[in-house]
Amino acid sequence: MNLMTNWTKHLPGACLAIAGFALPMAAHAQANYPDRPITIVVPFTAGGSSDIQGRLLAEHLGKLYKQPVVVENKPGAGGHIGGRLVADSDAGGYTLLLGSIGLHATYGIYKTLSYSPATDLKLITIVAEMPHAVVANPSLSANSLGELTELAKSKPDEVTFGSAGIGSSVHMVGELYKMASDAPLMHIPYKGSSAAINDLLGGQIQLLFENVPTTIGYIQTGKLKALATTGAQRSPALPDVPTAAEAGLPGLTVTSWTTLAAGKNVPDALIEKINADVRRVYADPSFRQGLEKLGMTPVGNTPGEANAFVEKERARWNEVIKARNITAG
Repeated sequence: MNLMTNWTKHLPGACLAIAGFALPMAAHAQANYPDRPITIVVPFTAGGSSDIQGRLLAEHLGKLYKQPVVVENKPGAGGHIGGRLVADSDAGGYTLLLGSIGLHATYGIYKTLSYSPATDLKLITIVAEMPHAVVANPSLSANSLGELTELAKSKPDEVTFGSAGIGSSVHMVGELYKMASDAPLMHIPYKGSSAAINDLLGGQIQLLFENVPTTIGYIQTGKLKALATTGAQRSPALPDVPTAAEAGLPGLTVTSWTTLAAGKNVPDALIEKINADVRRVYADPSFRQGLEKLGMTPVGNTPGEANAFVEKERARWNEVIKARNITAG
């Protein structure tokens, strides 16, 4: 009994000693970060816009850190397989996520998720914003957004558009077009943009509301035709393609965006350090130009700014989810 009493009497002091030892250890780990390879999880298939950005960021971070930064594609469940993997990662900050609208803003389509993206992922920065392009197979008779709307209304549910999956930005922009135009398109979801683009090129579907970076090569070679872009101004990468607003649909003025995020276990101090390092990458003109050439606008803001931006976007897309009654498993 006396032994137990003596031990419990010293317990608070022992805990304080352990905590006092752990804090310098954590600070030391952050000061030496990174001392081993980093993985950026892209929760979509290779070849899409997120994959392109993830690999460009990995290349430049690797040069800065003098450590390997590798990209791993973990597609599935609208990106949430990769999202959950990063959410559950350890506190070291060696597993990061290239996030998207689907992960951070439209997860309300799921009745149940095994994690909470809003609380289980910590935003480091917004990587980039980009408009979408309304792209069609050249065989489609419509050559403008107005003609597309007329065609869809004359053939309800016969004009099909693909997406990277339910709740993906590619899907949600298509739903926004349907809201703005009352055009009755048929949605065909795929497991990633690459599969949807292959079917668009083959004529199995007729439309995509895809990111400019993913489609620009096909547009420039004439394999696909662009009817409009969705930015507030014309895309510098596609200066001859009108905006949706110019085509009479200002309600389709929207951008897609990506994030760099970490799991909930990563300390805020390390989030801030990684953010500062990433912003050093953004100071490199070659990195910014790499994004801009693909039709993206580099962002590279603070964690606080990123969180405020995503919260606003989540509210916007929740309205679309509710209006269109969009649900997934």
